[in-house]
Amino acid sequence: MPAMNMIQALNSALDVMLERDPKVLILGQDVGYFGGVFRVTDGLQKKHGLTRCFDAPITEGGIVGAAIGMGAYGLRPVVEIQFADYIYPAYDQIVSEAAKLRYRSAGQFTAPLTIRSPYGGGIFGGQTHSQSPESLFTHIAGLKVVIPSNPHDAKGLLIAAIEDDDPVIFLEPKRIYNGPFEGWRDRPVSSWAGHPQAEVPAEHYVVPLGQAAIARAGEAVTVLAYGTMVHVALAAAAHAGIDAEVIDLRTLVPVDIDTVTASVRKTGRCVIVHEAPLTSGFGAELSALVQERCFYHLEAPIVRVTGWDTPYPHALEWDYFPGPERVAEALRNVLSGEVA
Repeated sequence: MPAMNMIQALNSALDVMLERDPKVLILGQDVGYFGGVFRVTDGLQKKHGLTRCFDAPITEGGIVGAAIGMGAYGLRPVVEIQFADYIYPAYDQIVSEAAKLRYRSAGQFTAPLTIRSPYGGGIFGGQTHSQSPESLFTHIAGLKVVIPSNPHDAKGLLIAAIEDDDPVIFLEPKRIYNGPFEGWRDRPVSSWAGHPQAEVPAEHYVVPLGQAAIARAGEAVTVLAYGTMVHVALAAAAHAGIDAEVIDLRTLVPVDIDTVTASVRKTGRCVIVHEAPLTSGFGAELSALVQERCFYHLEAPIVRVTGWDTPYPHALEWDYFPGPERVAEALRNVLSGEVA
């Protein structure tokens, strides 16, 4: 089984689907000849042709609008938005058209498109290249939202997204494209080489949407995370010496609430970690879901560790980024009862 980083795994997923299904095509800024700003579509135009993987003008609304029309006519377009920060011009098309098409047509039309986009910080991208807008999409009925944390899941989830008959927002944590990042900014950068989750089958396979994974089994406290924060949570548990159960949500919508509920009822405590700002972040929804289902099992308040309610800073990136020390402190506090 070949070892791949996330870029290679995503490229493999796209390659497999282009080969497998003639209705699949890729469009976006620089995805064709250049192969994408992060090289995820590298070589696909050369292999599959100009009509299957092609460049689009710099107009996110136009790209997504065209893709919705393609989907309505039976194609399965995969759109790349170069950075999630640039997705806002396409928001109206995504929310008002793609998410509503099945409903408004009484099932006569669907929008089977996948919108891929690198997201999140940790690479000194500043306020316009580091945002985490996932909660803006989890709020919209008709959309599915996926965020992988490793190469194996990335390929299987992307294939599942492309094969899905409804629109999927597929956010790729760019900080972990080339290796898992545990949040220790002053330590050597790791690569995916030798990592068990870098073992990616070359052929077609699916990781079903709506199924979380237990990244680390534990008894003391449940940590809910996704994307880069899965690795930060694992590092924080090790740093604090706490037997935490870390759940990798993988899919935010649909969320695997059964796995979450079972874990929290077992541990009695819950810490939620995400990089997006605190207010109205997806952690608030998770907190409400856990509170509703696990109230009589909770032995401490639910705690959220997140980014701050500010634009993503450039010079102070590591004060914003929820690192393992902040998460470890939350784990200690929720166990000691010293939650503010």
